[in-house]
Amino acid sequence: MKGPDNPNDLFAEWFAAAEAGEPDLPNAVALATADANGAPSVRMVLLKGHDERGFVFYTNLESRKGRQIRDNPRGALCFHWKSLARQVRVEGDIEPVSDAEADTYFASRDRGSQIGAWASKQSQPLEGRFALETRVAKFAARFHVGQIPRPDFWSGYRIRPERIEFWDDGTFRLHERLEYLRDHSGWSNRQLFP
Repeated sequence: MKGPDNPNDLFAEWFAAAEAGEPDLPNAVALATADANGAPSVRMVLLKGHDERGFVFYTNLESRKGRQIRDNPRGALCFHWKSLARQVRVEGDIEPVSDAEADTYFASRDRGSQIGAWASKQSQPLEGRFALETRVAKFAARFHVGQIPRPDFWSGYRIRPERIEFWDDGTFRLHERLEYLRDHSGWSNRQLFP
């Protein structure tokens, strides 16, 4: 596999293929973080943007992942597009998106998801489903009409990649792997054994 000089071009090509060919949630990605002691945690999130600066997702800042990112702002992503037999791995520092970016994305969400962001105490113990439904009703009444503002505890993060690996399935498990590494002078790439 020979890739372009910039991995963002190859990612855009592969992501477009995933959007066209992956039957469900092509933007689903496993996000790995670690707490201050280095204990890892992984979960699925949805990619909401990607460009030269990095890969963006949104969350409750007081969630487990939000607390881990605050304590240890590094992470990894793994996209797995089973129907295309491809995956992309990303590693790097994590930084918050700007308030303007978070406000714009929050405003684009459907009203139910906006109310859900207010109602959910993400990752906190839940006494029962009724407690969640009560909170949803409370915020639905509070924001009955008009625009719903973004909660100050809800925003986005961007993983600024230092390493990106593209993996393409091969016959007899002789997969093609292309690794990009970034340093102060830009990106370099090399092929890896399967």
